[in-house]
Amino acid sequence: MQICFHLGAHCTDDDHLTKSLLKNSGRLAKLGVAVPGPGRYRGLLADALVKLQGARADDDTQDMLLDTFVDRTDAKRLILGHKNFMGAPHRSIENNQLYHLAKRNTVWIRNLFANHEVSFFIGLRNPATFVPAILNTVPTHDRTSLLSQLDPRGLRWSDMLLTIREANPDTPITVWCNEDTPLLWHEIMQVIAGVSDNIPLEGGLDILRPIMTHDGFDRMVDYLGKTEIPSPQQRQRVIVTFLEKYAIPDAVEEEIDLPGWTEAMIDDLSDAYDRDLDQIERIEGVTLLLT
Repeated sequence: MQICFHLGAHCTDDDHLTKSLLKNSGRLAKLGVAVPGPGRYRGLLADALVKLQGARADDDTQDMLLDTFVDRTDAKRLILGHKNFMGAPHRSIENNQLYHLAKRNTVWIRNLFANHEVSFFIGLRNPATFVPAILNTVPTHDRTSLLSQLDPRGLRWSDMLLTIREANPDTPITVWCNEDTPLLWHEIMQVIAGVSDNIPLEGGLDILRPIMTHDGFDRMVDYLGKTEIPSPQQRQRVIVTFLEKYAIPDAVEEEIDLPGWTEAMIDDLSDAYDRDLDQIERIEGVTLLLT
């Protein structure tokens, strides 16, 4: 079985990927791809991870989990997702690192299905907006503590990915930038489902609905439905055109208001993020999806 874990990150798609894939569960099942609902596996996976504490699951345990998650005997691929796989939200910026529990947690996850092919999928986000977004998810009294021990200039997604790769050398990782998600959504769905570009998937525009006017979104859907688009790149250009005209400003522009976070510092963090992405492209076993 090919088992695909969508590991987050927090404050990227907020379970939209799971919801969009579930719209295609019937179609994907016929192609050998199982997309169970979160309620079917998240609790059971959490219990198994706590019980095993990183030990390799025996054959019976692996078979039991798969039998519970997958209905069809001809399934070849299984998609499981949870933004807390690498830790709760506040863990993502503890110890002045991005997901300091990533090594331990991914090894634990990998050992649940040691007999099978496992791959990880992760959405990344500019630390300049990721940190404020994470802080908005934690109780107010915890924010000061998290900020006081954090130097955002040292946060690198490449460090986290290198750690995961070193701990799981046989497990490929696919990543993408949250900033590109509106343009890549359909491609992200296809990649994690393991289907070709010519397989249409419902929900390929879901991520755009909240950031566009109703009229603009409907116009874009109508245009894409009536027009033959020869390539993913051309589809992205069409989406950019509609976004430039119909995006809701408050939905795509993020205001950052944290103590000591100057405009110059935010620019520095964004520049460092761009350089970090260049580094990520060079990590063996990691695929960066780009527009």
